[in-house]
Amino acid sequence: MANMNPKKMPMPEQAPDVRNKNFDEVTLGYTPEMAMEEATRCLNCKNKPCVAGCPVQVQIPEFIALTAEGKFLEAAAKIKETSALPAVCGRVCPQESQCECKCVRGIKGEAVAIGRLERFVADYARENGEALPEKPEPNGHKVAIVGAGPAGLTCAGDLARMGYQVTVFEALHTAGGVLMYGIPEFRLPKEIVQKEIDSLKALGVEFVLNFVVGRSETIDELMADGYEAVFVGSGAGLPTFIGVPGENANGVYSANEYLTRINLMKAYKSDAPTPIQHAHKVAVVGGGNVAMDACRCAKRMGAEDVYIIYRRGEAELPARLEEIHHAKEEGVVFQFLTAPLEILTDDNYNVTGMKCQRMELGEPDASGRCRPVPVEGSEFTLDLDCVIAAIGTSPNPLIRHTTPGLDTNKRGCIVADEEHGITSKDGVFAGGDAVTGAATVILAMGAGKKAALAMDEYIRSKSK
Repeated sequence: MANMNPKKMPMPEQAPDVRNKNFDEVTLGYTPEMAMEEATRCLNCKNKPCVAGCPVQVQIPEFIALTAEGKFLEAAAKIKETSALPAVCGRVCPQESQCECKCVRGIKGEAVAIGRLERFVADYARENGEALPEKPEPNGHKVAIVGAGPAGLTCAGDLARMGYQVTVFEALHTAGGVLMYGIPEFRLPKEIVQKEIDSLKALGVEFVLNFVVGRSETIDELMADGYEAVFVGSGAGLPTFIGVPGENANGVYSANEYLTRINLMKAYKSDAPTPIQHAHKVAVVGGGNVAMDACRCAKRMGAEDVYIIYRRGEAELPARLEEIHHAKEEGVVFQFLTAPLEILTDDNYNVTGMKCQRMELGEPDASGRCRPVPVEGSEFTLDLDCVIAAIGTSPNPLIRHTTPGLDTNKRGCIVADEEHGITSKDGVFAGGDAVTGAATVILAMGAGKKAALAMDEYIRSKSK
């Protein structure tokens, strides 16, 4: 009989005044007993609405049923039938707006903690002797993947399981993409990402690092080298800045640079080879998950005062509710209905503050959201020594400038069929942030899965 407790099993976590001073993981994970108890809340619905909300179609009721029986290794194997990165997704997926928002238990209480259970069984399997996958029999065809982020890793894994010889070309010195350089250690430990990459290597996937497609070789040159199809999952790493006077001052960062220095280069360590400013008063402009990551990192880097500057209200914040909650607990101050006007500097062009203006919400704009309208006479100044811009990113233009015949839109994103990742260039497929602009890890993974199937069909049709 199902456990009809209307609330999820709480997730153990570090205390706020402890965790905001370290980079250890905030949430500590379920024990086996907690996981089994939470799993019994699942009603095992016949029509599986939760699966319909999952971009990679994890068989959620089946893995939860196995978890309830204490069959944790079998539960992990069930997830891995469709998801290449379960330990990652269990931590960073927005389950509340995907699988969990479809959960029947959420109608009269809280949804089943699908993400927490996914994390538990993936961690259990990793820590309790889960064997690396065996390399499949090769099918004689080879494909190239551009970018070792969530979309590229997923596409690579699915194609490798079909027997393809897969090579992933990555511009950075470490595979993992945004999982390594963007998401902080306290949300996603890097050893977990590395374990997932090791699983792909066991399948035969080869990683070529420090290889910038468009400079080291173009996509056309890769295809001339014998790659029969190419998947572009190069992400959206080009930052957008605020567009106000003073934004070139010392102490102004894009969130991409700030997070990359901390996450990939370990700038929080005292002996870091690429250190970063230890600011005292920091403002992060933006309201998405990247903004939450940046403000929470600033706290851990020793800042006494950290502000989120967001031009709409709290209800319009696009970040995950969990991340907003954790940021508030850790002492971040939210300045809602506030827009930056100017970054103030001293004679040496160092940041000293930011002039801001209060806003109010007016009529809806083209996106359907209420447009922020300045409130006359509401200007004020924040004392600061660091400003971080977290207002969005777009794809690097290098690939579109070096790939004739590859269509892109006005935002610089590759134009690709949503269901298959097919682009305007024969043999070239694309997915993830390179197509959609900055989005979520799980949506990028879903795009990688769809493209892998389409690439397999494309190559098989060519081989007939």
